[in-house]
Amino acid sequence: MAFIPPPPAEPPRVPGPGRVSRLSDSLRRVPVPALVGGGVAVGVAGLYLVGSLALGGEIAPGTTVRGVDIGGLSPEQARERLAAELPLDRDIPVLLESEDEPHVVEPADAGLSVDVAATVDKADRPGLFGRLFGMGGDEIDPVVVQDEDASGAALTALAEESDTAVQEGAIAFESGQVVVTEPRAGTALDVRASIELLREGFLRREDGGAGAGGDIDPVELPVTQAEPVVDADEVGRAVEEFADPAMSAPVLLTAGDAVISIPPGVIGDHLTLQADDRGRLEPRLDGAGLAEDERLAEPIAAAEVEPVDATLSLSGGQVMASGGSPGTRVVTDSLGETVMPLLTGVGDAARTAPVDTAEVEPTLSADTYRDLGLVEEMSSFTVNFEPAPYRTTNIGRAAELINGSLVLPDETWSFNETVGERTEENGFVEGVIILDDQYQQAQGGGVSAVATTMFNAVFFAGVDPVEYGAHSFYIERYPAGREATVAWGSLDLRFLNDSGNAIYIMASATDTSVTVTFLGTKRYDEVRAEEGPRENVTEPGRREGEGEDCVPQPPLEGFDIEVDRVFVDGGAEAGRETFSTSYVPRDEVICRPAEGE
Repeated sequence: MAFIPPPPAEPPRVPGPGRVSRLSDSLRRVPVPALVGGGVAVGVAGLYLVGSLALGGEIAPGTTVRGVDIGGLSPEQARERLAAELPLDRDIPVLLESEDEPHVVEPADAGLSVDVAATVDKADRPGLFGRLFGMGGDEIDPVVVQDEDASGAALTALAEESDTAVQEGAIAFESGQVVVTEPRAGTALDVRASIELLREGFLRREDGGAGAGGDIDPVELPVTQAEPVVDADEVGRAVEEFADPAMSAPVLLTAGDAVISIPPGVIGDHLTLQADDRGRLEPRLDGAGLAEDERLAEPIAAAEVEPVDATLSLSGGQVMASGGSPGTRVVTDSLGETVMPLLTGVGDAARTAPVDTAEVEPTLSADTYRDLGLVEEMSSFTVNFEPAPYRTTNIGRAAELINGSLVLPDETWSFNETVGERTEENGFVEGVIILDDQYQQAQGGGVSAVATTMFNAVFFAGVDPVEYGAHSFYIERYPAGREATVAWGSLDLRFLNDSGNAIYIMASATDTSVTVTFLGTKRYDEVRAEEGPRENVTEPGRREGEGEDCVPQPPLEGFDIEVDRVFVDGGAEAGRETFSTSYVPRDEVICRPAEGE
């Protein structure tokens, strides 16, 4: 069956005679070759259009991004391949110029990423004509996005981990030895310059190409160096010229015939070497610290001479002064200035110099005793005792230690501090004391006679007895209610000098008596004692003892008694003070031989 085309929708338009004539004329004027070429061009253009539509904008063959081939792919396919094959999250190895081992930086922490879409947009997409004439792609760099603030923060963290501080050369002294700290340059990562380098190192190709699994060359990051101000040459100079000589031997300071030796270990604890603005180490000696060092207290004290107070006496009722001499003290304020020049000396002669001293006048002298108010006798009291070798020794030794005591106004005098512990080394022997309400043998027996004598001197001088204690039972040779005892570590006899002037104590003893006299200025015309009756009398008991330690004891009743101290001024009573004392009974003790004797 023959194919019959359908009729046209509308009749074809026939150009008028004029239009046909003009078109015909134009065609006749075109050369034949041109008509042929134009036909070819129209054909090629048609083929290009058809080819372009068929290829759909494919990326030029041979196009790669860091070794990943995206040639011939559509943009969407290229984006998928790059996202899958580019090493977008691989750590970036970095190497600081001052180190041998690399560090790693995570891209995400450094704000580094690849814009895959923008990278694909950079790729060539040749049309059919370009393909017909062999146009291909090439290697293109990925488009890297960098958050410089994040990169700077990551690099700063790396700097905190890897930076090294400058180590200045230094010299110290420990236990008399020179200790050297060698100088060392410091390094610091140049964060600003490293930001761009970190970007360039992102997605750096592995050795052997992308995907080859080789090592990645680290990105070398620049560091800055800071040199120490105190260099090795300066340290060496300071050691040779100063430090070694300073610790070579003691420094010797003379004060009269005395020598104060200051060993290197003591000097070094107060000696430093400090750098000036030019980096030169200069020595500094803490003279005040050296002077206060407790290790020098004893040598300095041994080099000093204590002043000797004058001795006072009574002659015809008048106070007289004799003797006394000034002392010397070491002037420690200038100790550092004296020691410093000696530290570089070699040998004893070059390390020895006199230390400054000052004369110290005695507190009490022929020129000062009247100014201190030591012009008359304030009080004097004597206690008699039965002679016994231990009493003579112990009472005499206590009187010797008390004699010459000077008590300035508002000072408190102490029997125990003045006399000291009653030991053999202090000059005391064993004797009879009262302990646990009975006689016993102990070191220092008989010293209570001195305490009682002192108490009565205090009583009649009118000054304040701030601590005292009576014997537990009454002893007949002492005035009732006006006696005292002492015990090392538990009971003291102390008085406050509230007279307004100094008090000088004279104490002396014989084989049968002890006397204590206070010199000063009387506060009252007279101080007298008024003794009350004995009350609450209690009879003693009877006990037996045995052995060598037993001391026979006669019986005596116990009782209570009050004694008033009456102050008289201008012929009238100016005050009264009551002292109350309770005595326990003194039981009779009979000593019998121990069994078997």
